[in-house]
Amino acid sequence: MCSAWEDVKRSLAKAEVFIRHAAASGVDIICFPEQFATGWDPKSRENVEGMDGRIVSALTHAAQDAGIDIIGSFRQRTALGPRNTAVVIAKDGSVLSSYAKIHLFSPAGEDATFTSGTDLGIFRLGTMKCGLAICYDLRFPELFSAYAAQGVQAVFVPAAWPKSRIRHWELFISARAAENQMYVIGVNMTGTTPVDTYCGASMTADPNGTIISRAGEAEQLVFADLDPAVVDAARSTFPVLQDRRNALYHGLLP
Repeated sequence: MCSAWEDVKRSLAKAEVFIRHAAASGVDIICFPEQFATGWDPKSRENVEGMDGRIVSALTHAAQDAGIDIIGSFRQRTALGPRNTAVVIAKDGSVLSSYAKIHLFSPAGEDATFTSGTDLGIFRLGTMKCGLAICYDLRFPELFSAYAAQGVQAVFVPAAWPKSRIRHWELFISARAAENQMYVIGVNMTGTTPVDTYCGASMTADPNGTIISRAGEAEQLVFADLDPAVVDAARSTFPVLQDRRNALYHGLLP
């Protein structure tokens, strides 16, 4: 999706089209890119809202009307300062989970404007245990290892990943999936904003790191099937996670 820059009303109207199409296609959950309702801006303090603000309220109503779970990312107002937050809303309108971006993009100054999160975001999608990460988090394998240690089978990653680094986008999604034997679903912005030009290329990697669905640069809805049995089979037939040396790694880190 290409956001209408700092125009929440227009962006939400665009998102509703995708939500209705996804629901009519029989899917269980739809995920939007990072700060989809405004466009990602590492320094903006506009459109900072609480969980009861326009963006989450609109997604709540849309989830109930369409009968579909929704993942959306927005600038959340908190007592500690604004956070870059992803929220999962169930089809009944309840909040299943939220996750504040842990690794803020310091090369663009996001750490000077936003407050880092400290907790994992875990939720259930049917029988599948899922997690949340946001964009730059993909560069930090420790986060995905922490999810794997909690039994998470799929991690959704809303992002605003620039076209200039598309090779890293492809690499990290596949690597995080393969090394943790989980699905990694990267959902990316497309188009050009005052901040950057984005590559689209939303994609899903399976527990072997194989890309099983991929979008192009155009705005589009791309589908993927997630099967917890595939994760269980990968982890049982090739139990690499049991050979991790977590205590040793922690001792080696400065």
